[in-house]
Amino acid sequence: MAYNGPMTEQQMPKIQEQQLADALSERYLAYALSTIVARSLPDVRDGLKPVHRRLMWAMRQLKLDPDKGFKKCARVVGDVIGKYHPHGDSSVYDAMVRLAQDFAVRYPLVDGQGNFGNIDGDGAAAMRYTEARLTPVALALMDGLDDNSVDFEPTYDGEDEEPVVMPAAFPNLLANGSNGIAVGMATNIPPHNVGEVCDAALYLLKHPDTSTERLVDFVLGPDFPTGGVLVEDKASIVKVYTEGRGALRIRAKWEREDLGHGQYQIVITEIPYGVVKSDLIMKIAKLLSEKKLPLLADIRDESAESVRIVLEPKSRLVIPEQLMEHLFKNSDLQVNFNLNMNVLTANHTPKVMSLAEVISCWLAHREEVLIRRSNFRLEKIAHRMELLQGFLTAYLNLDRVIEIIRNEDDPKPLMMQEFKLSDAQVEAILNMKLRSLRKLEEQQLRNEFEELALEKAGLENLLADEGLRKNKLAEEIKQIQKDFGPKTALGKRRTQIAGAVAEVEMSIETLIEKEAITVVLSKQGWIRALKGNTGTDDLKFKEGDSLAFSVNTYTTDHIMLFATNGRFYSILGNNITGGRGFGEPIRLSIDLPEDADIVEMFVFKPDQKLLVASQSGKGFIVDSNNIIAQTRAGKIILNLADKDKAYLCREANGDSVAVIGNNRKLLVFKAAEIPTMARGSGVMLQRYNGARLSDVKFFNWAEGLPYPSGNGIHIEPDMTLWLGKRAAVGHFPPVGFPRNNKFK
Repeated sequence: MAYNGPMTEQQMPKIQEQQLADALSERYLAYALSTIVARSLPDVRDGLKPVHRRLMWAMRQLKLDPDKGFKKCARVVGDVIGKYHPHGDSSVYDAMVRLAQDFAVRYPLVDGQGNFGNIDGDGAAAMRYTEARLTPVALALMDGLDDNSVDFEPTYDGEDEEPVVMPAAFPNLLANGSNGIAVGMATNIPPHNVGEVCDAALYLLKHPDTSTERLVDFVLGPDFPTGGVLVEDKASIVKVYTEGRGALRIRAKWEREDLGHGQYQIVITEIPYGVVKSDLIMKIAKLLSEKKLPLLADIRDESAESVRIVLEPKSRLVIPEQLMEHLFKNSDLQVNFNLNMNVLTANHTPKVMSLAEVISCWLAHREEVLIRRSNFRLEKIAHRMELLQGFLTAYLNLDRVIEIIRNEDDPKPLMMQEFKLSDAQVEAILNMKLRSLRKLEEQQLRNEFEELALEKAGLENLLADEGLRKNKLAEEIKQIQKDFGPKTALGKRRTQIAGAVAEVEMSIETLIEKEAITVVLSKQGWIRALKGNTGTDDLKFKEGDSLAFSVNTYTTDHIMLFATNGRFYSILGNNITGGRGFGEPIRLSIDLPEDADIVEMFVFKPDQKLLVASQSGKGFIVDSNNIIAQTRAGKIILNLADKDKAYLCREANGDSVAVIGNNRKLLVFKAAEIPTMARGSGVMLQRYNGARLSDVKFFNWAEGLPYPSGNGIHIEPDMTLWLGKRAAVGHFPPVGFPRNNKFK
């Protein structure tokens, strides 16, 4: 470019000042709106996003009808990105591939030939290898495009036109569903059975104010291409469809296959929608190798064209329902489909709609299409009838018409003046072939004129009468139902509606192999589990360490630990380290503070009454069901004052209780005087002066108080001397009572 000297002030670009925040907001809003409207959300009328609509239109322009031959997908993609959709070829081809996958789309819009991927997650072949054409469903979706039924808009380069929306005789939004993520919003609509959607639409035509709850009697729930089982009750389904969003649980379909001699295997024939089969099997196999599926022995894939995943139970005694319930909770054999019916309305506004609103919008669109097609047909009829009138006039004055044509250089003006004909009529007469000048042709023209007049009257009545329009819409919907409904192979419901399933009880014994063990805890806090209910005489400990507690139990039991900080901790027997070593520090299994120690270890028993007490002599009775800890941090039960510590935990079984302190004072009182609490500091059991609690014993008054004496157990029959009220001091114990002030 030649240099023309410095720019004048008028030539200088105008600089507009603007706040950076405002500029960013304005541009980001424009980007967000573009993403929402032109990319991510489907139109409620035809259920298509722009890329899908342009694919359908391009394939129609290429005349890829179901009865015609296939064309390379590369040709289709090239036309789409070259004429209508200025984006990358990979995104367009991916969208095309999905429309052809019968495991991804309930009613495919593209008939693919070649490798279009599979349910194992394998991708499609390159577009230069695959071929495609339209399906009858796609033709129904575009039926009426030539009849001015919808608006057209210029393409991005202005060289061509494309439809703004499809006429959508097929209820594509609900039938095939949609999913997408925009800026600040998303959509996730499941596919449905088109026969059920048509039933709901027919009912809504007759009852416009119908609620979604009533429509759910027709649309039972999603109908996924991969089948599966919907495990939600009707109330939950109604709630989701009424609000336009919510979660629906989908399970795999399975059956028990007997092998004889009491042996069986489980065969999964359908998996949840959107789950990649190969990933599902790998995840289950990983759980199996990590020993997190104790009821399952093996899994293998025997799938061919249909899904067949075989599960081998651990033994013939495993209950199939319990095995599957465990798999449903721990794998993708059960998933939640998070429904979100967020769509673009007719004026391109995002809105979360209910089921009734979605069907109503589709019916409104179909009525508008019907009106536009009828008006378009009326225009065609009017034009044809005008020409027919001209032809009839020509036949009535045939000799004069021929004379004018033979003798006049420009016959049109004279014919228009003499016979009162329009320009279009005269043009049609002049273009008429000589072979048409037969008497029979005149009668055919009169018959055609009468037929068109009758059709015109019918269309005018249709446009004037809403009831007639509804009847016409009902006929069209019934035709769609006939072509693609439940009586066809494509239209049969695939997803089973099971309702809410009863929760299968899964006890810990079910999930863990029950084995006898002996749990040992040393004084220095080392815990281990020995196989079998063995003795502890031959146990070895680290130097300076010795036995603190041992219990005979099973791998399915919870081992309870009561610590000096007033907390209960629980460890599953199966999780305790085994082997012949010294075990592992207890603090690796529970979050026990360094200044706290274990004061009691026992096996959990439900509905048991336990006394917890501190060194100061305060305590209360707690229900064992309340002490199970859900975390490593344990569960606080006994609240402690400063410098006080939890001291003991005893089974509260008896009508009387004996308490002794390290000052060798014994007190007996009624067990009913101790309150039952869920948590607290408790009440004073025995009062001390410079002493502390030593031991507690529950017993039945009528049976006497047992305690060790010499080499046996002595039973004191009469405890009247030591009987008093709770929180008293007490008296010295009977002669022969152990010097360590313990009842055991």
